[in-house]
Amino acid sequence: MTSAASSPTSTPTVELSPSYILPLGFIFAALPLLLIQKWVALPIELFGLFLFVQAVTLRLQFTETALDIYRSERRIRHFPYQEWQNWRIFWTKLPILFYFKEVNSIHFLPILFDPKMLETCLQERCPKL
Repeated sequence: MTSAASSPTSTPTVELSPSYILPLGFIFAALPLLLIQKWVALPIELFGLFLFVQAVTLRLQFTETALDIYRSERRIRHFPYQEWQNWRIFWTKLPILFYFKEVNSIHFLPILFDPKMLETCLQERCPKL
């Protein structure tokens, strides 16, 4: 978690730590399938590897006004909270999917970040409507 507060009343920027639980879950789930059905296991394994690379390279930052997504040091998406209508984390016991709706679009993101910190940041910055 990183902070960058400009004044005592501003909300610090929070960068979520990566979580490799979901990608590793897909990778390990596909291993026994390799012995039974290679053509079923291969897509699951590749998807797990894809998610693993995404978890390594992507960063979510909750700023005072928006959720920013970075790849390495480059911001690739900017989602201002004022445009959000709703959000939800699916399967809270085993969080795997994060959904949020903006005025003009709907987004689904796999949980590749610390799910507890994700929920905390969402509740602080964009309380559910």
